Amino acid sequence: MENNQMINVGGNIESAVQGQYSIDIRAVLQEAWALTKISRLSIVIGALICMFLSMVIVLVTSQYLGGVESALKDMKAQYIINVLVTLAISPFIAGIEMMGVFHAVGLKTQPKLVFAFLSKGAIIAICALLSSTLSSLGFNLLILPGIFLLVTLSLTVPLVVEKNMMPIKAIILSVKSLRFQFFKLLAIYGILAMILIISIFPLLAMMNSGFEMIGIVFLCFVLTYLTPLFYNTKGILYREIFGIKVNASEAPAGSHTDNADDSSDNDSSDNDSNSSNGNNGSFTA
Repeated sequence: MENNQMINVGGNIESAVQGQYSIDIRAVLQEAWALTKISRLSIVIGALICMFLSMVIVLVTSQYLGGVESALKDMKAQYIINVLVTLAISPFIAGIEMMGVFHAVGLKTQPKLVFAFLSKGAIIAICALLSSTLSSLGFNLLILPGIFLLVTLSLTVPLVVEKNMMPIKAIILSVKSLRFQFFKLLAIYGILAMILIISIFPLLAMMNSGFEMIGIVFLCFVLTYLTPLFYNTKGILYREIFGIKVNASEAPAGSHTDNADDSSDNDSSDNDSNSSNGNNGSFTA
């Protein structure tokens, strides 16, 4: 029984909605990089699986919409393809997101975690589609609302998976909580985006020069680090803002567990979430 005792690592929902948490940009990125150096393989393999599935969905759907070339020229067809890819791939992306969450509390993961949340696929897909739609509407209306929603909705999927929330509740909670540290979160995501943009420059510079393959290889190499860095960063942010429930026997040494008695009305569902998702310990090496 002692091994099944659940403790909270990091923040909690009650403090998150009141803005009672802090984000250290440098510390978050340094920790994420340290995690990436020792845990990137599972995320990289998971991302490749998601990329392969996305390509299959795009190719198959395009055939029903008049072919790839025709679909690329048709805005309606592109919208349909984007929605289908979002709905189909989001449960697998959730597995990658949870890899970052697990890494943030010192747990090892395996690539098979990408398939671990298919039982919650419908709820995750709805959450991902709603978040994507809201962000798109924000960008279509004005750029700034789109950026705000893109940042403040970035942790909705882990809330659905780890906290066992419904999509609307997760979306509202994420926006209410992340707005307090919006500019710091924007800076973190902005730094990661800047690294990606800089990594694309060599490929652009080598276009039509006969050395495009060198640029492609360089970009792929960078992505094998940048992709895990991105998801590990999100995992750390999720831990610091909302907290993560883990078995006491698996909690990392020196972890912050002061908020183990979180009085949020979502606590009663946390343990159910962990058990229904296979429990964190099921995915340790």
